[in-house]
Amino acid sequence: MRSAFFYGLFMDRDLLKDKGLCPVGGEIARVTGYGLRIGERATLERSANERVFGVVIRLSRDELQRLYCAEEVVDYIPRQLLATGMCGNPIDVVSYVLPVERASGRNSEYAKALARVARKVELPLEYINEIESWI
Repeated sequence: MRSAFFYGLFMDRDLLKDKGLCPVGGEIARVTGYGLRIGERATLERSANERVFGVVIRLSRDELQRLYCAEEVVDYIPRQLLATGMCGNPIDVVSYVLPVERASGRNSEYAKALARVARKVELPLEYINEIESWI
């Protein structure tokens, strides 16, 4: 099992289950030094003064490969990151990131869906407001 940091719609464990996966856990965490960017989908961009909130979920390597071979996310690449749980505990994670040069467009419907998921998983309200600024 690998700990994965999800910051987009995959934070929703029910969505992962609907894709035939068996997610374990669901700890809210943050990654500092990156900012959320929303084009057609979400991605992370290095930014010294920002942080991204998300959910750490454990999946098998096979499940992660199956998840990221779907056409809409096949361009995302895995990056090893250090997340921090809400209690301050460090968590080594893999997170899939779309290279910024491939991020394009603006998708307010995706941003609305992401805000709904962020509320569902109970991310901090201040961060949900940031997501809503992309609508």
